[in-house]
Amino acid sequence: MKPPKWHRDEIILALDLYYNIEPKEMDHRNPKVIELSETLNKLPIHKDRKDNQKFRNPNGVGLKLSNFKAIDPDFDGKGMDRYSKLDKEVFFEFIGQAQSLHRIAKQIKQTISNITTTEKLYRIQDEEDDEITSVKEGRVIYKLHKLRERDSKINKKKKDLYLNQNGKLDCEVCGFDFYETYGELGDGFIEAHHRVPLSDISGESKTQLKDLALVCSNCHRMLHREIDTLTVEELKNKIKR
Repeated sequence: MKPPKWHRDEIILALDLYYNIEPKEMDHRNPKVIELSETLNKLPIHKDRKDNQKFRNPNGVGLKLSNFKAIDPDFDGKGMDRYSKLDKEVFFEFIGQAQSLHRIAKQIKQTISNITTTEKLYRIQDEEDDEITSVKEGRVIYKLHKLRERDSKINKKKKDLYLNQNGKLDCEVCGFDFYETYGELGDGFIEAHHRVPLSDISGESKTQLKDLALVCSNCHRMLHREIDTLTVEELKNKIKR
C-alpha cells in the first residue's frame, strides 16, 4: 500500500529542513531528519494511515530531501528524480524566500505543539483542494483559522455587541440580513469571519472581538477564496463597484 501523497504543509516543513542542513546530512539517521519525521506524524492532516510504522518515517523523509536535490538547480550532484508536481511547485515558489519559508514552517510547528489544539484541528473537515489553492500557509494554519471562527463563546459576544450597536445582524460586507429574508428561521443567524491574516495566526493567540467580522455565507465563501489577500473592506468595495 502506497503512503498518501505529501501535502503542502509537509513539503514546506521538509523544504525548510533541506535549506538548513548540508546535503551529506540528509540521511535517515540524522537526528534532525528523525525529528522532522516525528513532526510530520503529528500534523492534523492524514486520518487514514495504512501503515503507521512506515508513515513519514525517517527513511521517507530522507527520500523527500533527495527529491529536492534533483529539483535544485544549485545542487551539484544527482538526487532522486521521482518528485511530484507539487514538490517542484513549492520548491520554486520559495526560491530566494528562505525567511518566509522558515516563518511558515515555524508557525506550523508552533500550532501543533499544543495537543489540545491539534485534536480540535483533526475535527475540522478538510476543504477540497481547489478551495485552498490560495493558502500559502497550507492546511494546518487554514484549519486553525476556521477553528478561531467557530469559537461559540466569542461569536456570541460579537453578535450581542453588534446587535446592541446596530439593532440587527446584517452582513458587514453586503448588508444581507437573514432575519429579514427568512423570518424566525433566520433569527440570530450569521457567520463570523476571522480578520487576522493567516500569516499572523498562531496556536497561542487568543481571538478578540475586533478580530471578527459578521458576514453572510456567500461573502464568507468569497473571503475564503482569497483568504491570504482579500479583506472585508476590499470585498465590500468590490460589491460597490
